[in-house]
Amino acid sequence: MNALFAFEAAGRLRNFSRAAEELNVTPAAVSRMMQRLEVHIGSTLFRRSGNGVTLTEDGQRLFESTSRAMNLIDDTLTEIEARSRDADVVTISVSTAFTTHWLMPHMPQFKAAFPSVDLRFQLITGPLTGPVNDVDLGMRFVSGPVAGHRVFPIMPEVLLPVRARSYPVADAPHEGTIIRLSAGQPPGVGDPLDAERATTLMFSDYAIVVQAALLGQGVCWGWLNVISHWLREGQLVAERQSPCHVTDRECCIIQRNRHTDRAVVDAVREWLIAQMQDDYRAILARYPDLGIPPLSASG
Repeated sequence: MNALFAFEAAGRLRNFSRAAEELNVTPAAVSRMMQRLEVHIGSTLFRRSGNGVTLTEDGQRLFESTSRAMNLIDDTLTEIEARSRDADVVTISVSTAFTTHWLMPHMPQFKAAFPSVDLRFQLITGPLTGPVNDVDLGMRFVSGPVAGHRVFPIMPEVLLPVRARSYPVADAPHEGTIIRLSAGQPPGVGDPLDAERATTLMFSDYAIVVQAALLGQGVCWGWLNVISHWLREGQLVAERQSPCHVTDRECCIIQRNRHTDRAVVDAVREWLIAQMQDDYRAILARYPDLGIPPLSASG
């Protein structure tokens, strides 16, 4: 193996002395290794001259193969070093609303479970769509298989009409203030209150919609994957006069098919799913009359 390293350096530099300097050996040592290599394979690899060396036809063929192999080894070592250095970095693609209203309140538990993991975010302010090719994990609403990816279901896509506990219940049903999302609401989902009898606030970022509800500004549709923490803590409550809305999609973790996935990525994925499903079951138990579907048997 040392002879091949020396051969690659000599063939690339066209000079035994310069190859010896690069390899931190003597020129005589390089010369001896090349002579032994030529004897071993039974072919002359170099033409020697006072100005250096040139490759023979056989030498050029061996140099091209050796050079490709050395480059592959170097690339592989670089990748291994990078993966080792970033072993505890996990990148996730999630919405700003989920990050703000579910993940941040759960960060103490996450850090306790993964003290050395550095989470990095690809944040989505609009509808929860788009590829997850450049991240380890992505949260998406899907209704079937995703080509080239593994799909890990968490919960059905469920929307509940919610308000802050401090928000006054209107004397007449369906009166009050509606907090709307300007885009991204599933088809067929109307307003949680009677639009003709209610005033309206509208925001383009769902994180702000939820924040406005938390501050007692009105009633909004709450995606259960985002608001489950606040419902469980009692800072948001469901409007029992309006049933939930269930779509044909599921909230899932999407993971690109790779042969080199790291164990820490799988562990973070399973932690997220377990925590979110625990919140879901707690909300289902608290509001059994709103039509929230149970988790599937796999969940």
